[in-house]
Amino acid sequence: MTKISIIGAGSAFTRHLAADILSIPDLDAGIIALVDIDARRLELAHKLVEMVIKKLDKNWKVISSTDRREVIGDSDFIINQIEVHGLTTVKLEYEIPLKYGVKQCIGDTMGPGGLFKTLRTLPAWVDIVRDIEELAPNSIILNYTNPMSAITLATTRITSIPIVGLCHSVQGTSRQLADYLEVPYKDLKWQCAGINHMSWFTKLEHNGQDMYPVLLEKARDPEFVAKDPVRIDAMKYLGAFVTESSGHFSEYIPYYRKRQDLIDEHCSVGYNGGTGFYANEWPTWRANTDREIEELISGERKLEIWHSNEYAAIIIEAMLKDTPKVIYGNVLNTGLIENLPQDGIVEVACLIDRNGVNPTYYGRLPEHLAALNKSNMSFFELAVEAFLQKDRDMAMRALMVDPLTAAVCSLDEIKAMFDELYEAEIDYIAELK
Repeated sequence: MTKISIIGAGSAFTRHLAADILSIPDLDAGIIALVDIDARRLELAHKLVEMVIKKLDKNWKVISSTDRREVIGDSDFIINQIEVHGLTTVKLEYEIPLKYGVKQCIGDTMGPGGLFKTLRTLPAWVDIVRDIEELAPNSIILNYTNPMSAITLATTRITSIPIVGLCHSVQGTSRQLADYLEVPYKDLKWQCAGINHMSWFTKLEHNGQDMYPVLLEKARDPEFVAKDPVRIDAMKYLGAFVTESSGHFSEYIPYYRKRQDLIDEHCSVGYNGGTGFYANEWPTWRANTDREIEELISGERKLEIWHSNEYAAIIIEAMLKDTPKVIYGNVLNTGLIENLPQDGIVEVACLIDRNGVNPTYYGRLPEHLAALNKSNMSFFELAVEAFLQKDRDMAMRALMVDPLTAAVCSLDEIKAMFDELYEAEIDYIAELK
């Protein structure tokens, strides 16, 4: 019987992932194991998944525990979506860098926020991986936790359990591009590769026509640019559209957030680049999600089922039924992208079948795009190895090579910022020497 464990089940993702999984044709029975250290949120998740099972008339069983060792044994699939000390630290990771002029929008992947999220997530995640090795050694890990590249990279360094990092930026952005171009999605032909949150659409065609000239012509209209300001502006100069939102992407490169005039010109609000957007809004989103789940369980709100665009259920169906599918996954670069580091994590098309995740060869990215990816990969390498080697100087140097931080701060300022963040979060992060 198929067993799927979801670790961090209090996440808003659980409802949609469970609905996707339970909607797989001819997969009518199995076990979903839910784990979360927050007992109240776990209880809500358990009740909600039971409601989804009943609505879809499936014969699945739900088990749950705040102690993962009680429920994850013999899992076939482990879905990771943990958040470690996020509510406690989100303001610190925004407000301290802000004192030094680093104005983050999201701050969960690169920069000061991404570094310290790595340092507070990996200790808990390594403990989880050790339990997976012992209790579910034949499983595959489907990782949704950010920083995606860092968490996936660290996992490949500590275990032989297979892992693939899953995001929604490739499938989401490809659909956005079809909308921008006003063509049917099914008729848009594209090729994409790079790293998580910074993969590049290196081919974009419709009926054999290159669609980049069409996008560039549209980009002459300020109203069109305002829809996605950083990504559209960057495309004009870099020649390729990137997979993550304007707000996220603006943090991964040195061009848009280093001066207030540039932020004013290129970054608007919300996911389009609003300064402090995530730190200010995420606690409210989390509270609203909990309230929505409570209303669904009480019957105040109607439970509706729809398919999300997440990859987890696609992988599960393809492996269990041996029906090949293609997803875009974050995997170890074993020669897949020739001009990116071979010991880093890249995002490429992957064939899924009964043999698991089979990454496909891409080749070489245009060198300027690879160079931007490499700067981010160096940051992840330093952050992960700083944790594994317990090396405080290495962690600080990760921040020194971060594109946004380096564009704003001197080396002395970066050290001061790092020290201040380290002391502020000493109770929540890995101990470094």
